[in-house]
Amino acid sequence: MVDSHRRGKFRYARGMRENLARRSVALILAGGRGTRLRHLTEIRAKPAVYFGGKYRIIDFVLSNCVNSGIRRIYVATQYKSHSLLRHIQRGWGILRGEVNEFIDLVPAQQRVGGEWYQGTADAVWQNVDILRDEAPEYVLILAGDHIYRQDYGVMLEHHIESGAAATVGCVKVPRAEASAFGVMDVDADGCVIGFQEKPADPPGLPDDPEHTLASMGIYVFSAQRMYDELARDADTASSSHDFGKDLIPHLVDSGAKVLAHALTSSAIYSAGQETPYWRDVGNIDAYWEANIDLCAVTPQLDLYDERWPIWTYQLQLPPAKLVFDDDQRRGSAVDSVISAGSVISGATVRRSVLSTQVRVSSYARVEDCVVLPRVHVGRHARLRKVVVDRGCVVPEGLVVGDDPDLDAKRFYRTQQGVTVITQSMLDAL
Repeated sequence: MVDSHRRGKFRYARGMRENLARRSVALILAGGRGTRLRHLTEIRAKPAVYFGGKYRIIDFVLSNCVNSGIRRIYVATQYKSHSLLRHIQRGWGILRGEVNEFIDLVPAQQRVGGEWYQGTADAVWQNVDILRDEAPEYVLILAGDHIYRQDYGVMLEHHIESGAAATVGCVKVPRAEASAFGVMDVDADGCVIGFQEKPADPPGLPDDPEHTLASMGIYVFSAQRMYDELARDADTASSSHDFGKDLIPHLVDSGAKVLAHALTSSAIYSAGQETPYWRDVGNIDAYWEANIDLCAVTPQLDLYDERWPIWTYQLQLPPAKLVFDDDQRRGSAVDSVISAGSVISGATVRRSVLSTQVRVSSYARVEDCVVLPRVHVGRHARLRKVVVDRGCVVPEGLVVGDDPDLDAKRFYRTQQGVTVITQSMLDAL
C-alpha cells in the first residue's frame, strides 16, 4: 500500500542514505507567477513571499534539501525574481564549493529554442546541459512554493528500491480542495495507474471518498531516464511540456512504473504529531491560515524543532521589544509570533504574526493579522484578520475588520473575510 513505508521504514542505514543523496542533484522550480496570492506577488515571485515572521516560502524546500544531505541544488527562476535571487544570494551561501556543494541560480535564459520556460518539464529541459555536467545518478524535481518538512533521502531510497521510472510525492487532501492539484489513482502496491491534472471533479479514495491523493509537485527520476523523457516531450508538438499535465501521464499510459510516495513515509514529525504537515499557501486565505496556525500553543508546524532546522537569511537586528505598562497604554502580545527588530509600543497584539522591524504604535490593536516586514501601524489603528504587505504605513486611526463592505471598497477582501492591505491601497484612501 502507499503508506507501507510510514516514517521511513526502509532498509538503508542513515550513512547509506546520505551516500545516495550525494549521488543526486535537486532542481527547484521557483519561477511561478503565484497569481492566486494576488497583491502579495505583484513585485515578488511566490517562493519569495514572506512566511512565519522571518522566513520566505522557498526556505522550506531549501532546508529540506540541506537537512536531507542533498547539497547540489539548482533553483530555476523566471517571473519577478529579483527579491528571490537577492534572498538566496545573501542567505544561502552556507554550502562549500570546495567539496562540490552549491546552490546555483538558473534564471530563464532562453537556452533552448529562444523561448522562456513553457512549463515545468520545459524548465528542466532548458537546463538539461547543466544537469548533465554534474553527472548525477538521480534527479529530484522540487516545487519551491509549499510549506512542509520532508526527508528527501527516504523518498530517494523508496524510488531506488522500487525500480520505478519515476516517483511522485503525494499527500492526502480533502476532495473539495483537490481541483488545484494533480490527482492520482494508485493500486495496492502504491503504483500510479491514473493521473489527472487539476480535475474539475476529483475522484475520492476507495476507502475514504471524502479525500483524494494529490501530487505534491515533486518527483524523483533516474537521471538518464529523465533526460530521455524530456527529449521525447520536447519533440511532441501537442505537449504543454509540463510534468503533471504531460510527462507523468505519458509514463503512466505507456505502462511504465510510476510510484506514489506518500508524505507519511518521509515527513519530519514533531513530538506527538500523527499526520504530516504540508500546506499549499497558494491563495490569500490559505496563506493567512497557515501563518496564524503558528500562533497556537502547539502548532502543527513546529519551527522550534532543532532536529530539522529551517534556515533563512536574516538581518542582524535587535530583539523584539514591548514597552509601556500604563492602564491606558500597555504594550502586550498574546498568542503571537513577534520577530526581531519589532517594537510594540503601548499597543495590543493578539493571535498575530509580526515579521521583522514592525512597529505598532500606542493605543493600536492588531488581532488575527499577518504583518510583513517594515510595517508601521499608527496610533489608535485597529486591524483584525488582515494581511499587511511589506513597508506599509498604516495611518493613525484606520479601522479594518469591522465593516466588510467598507473594507472591500478600500482594500482586497477574500470571501472568507481576510483583508489584504498594500501601500498603494493606502495611498488611494
